[in-house]
Amino acid sequence: MTDRLLLDDVRFFGRHGTTKAEEVVGAWFSVDVELGLDLAPAALSDDVGATIDYGEVARRIVEIGTAQRVNLLERLATLLADGLLREFPAQEVRVRVRKLTAPLEGLVGTPGVEIRRRR
Repeated sequence: MTDRLLLDDVRFFGRHGTTKAEEVVGAWFSVDVELGLDLAPAALSDDVGATIDYGEVARRIVEIGTAQRVNLLERLATLLADGLLREFPAQEVRVRVRKLTAPLEGLVGTPGVEIRRRR
């Protein structure tokens, strides 16, 4: 499948992490999603009903990302990927999760993970 619906930099605030500081202070997270599906029907019909509504995808990312606290970015990315595949008619999904403001002393850079899942 070569067609992809892309949604980048969906942000939410969460308290995910393994340290007390991450739980107490929290952090901003950024999620990029790539959904694999046939976009030809939407291109031909010009009808949002023939594709996946990226506004709905963004809402679900925030809902899933803030619903429960988790320790690992790997767990968060898996919850997102599994939820999006369950709720939207994509054949595959790529999810990239980054912790933008990790309250970790001495950390330089932005930690993140990327996972891919298929039906």
